[in-house]
Amino acid sequence: MMTLISYDVSTTDKEGKTRLRKIAKECQNYGQRVQNSVFEVSLDYANFLKLKDRLLKIMNKEKDSLRFYYLGKNWTNRIEHFGAKPGYNPDGVLFFG
Repeated sequence: MMTLISYDVSTTDKEGKTRLRKIAKECQNYGQRVQNSVFEVSLDYANFLKLKDRLLKIMNKEKDSLRFYYLGKNWTNRIEHFGAKPGYNPDGVLFFG
């Protein structure tokens, strides 16, 4: 299931900066950064629920926001990309160096 995750974390204090790094790190563990605070993740439903739970535990619901956009299995028809940072296929081959 392809999901787009976006977040806005208040960084007016040290705790906010820590939350921002933790949320970004969790998202990087599961997906690809496509904008500064936007990630595409392709996970089965069980692993997505684990990630969502981790993110909700990190965020401060009074100061921060998280948004989840469920693009489903036919996501390739729902994403258009223009400009810098070429897109990627999360179902393709990954190379680790």
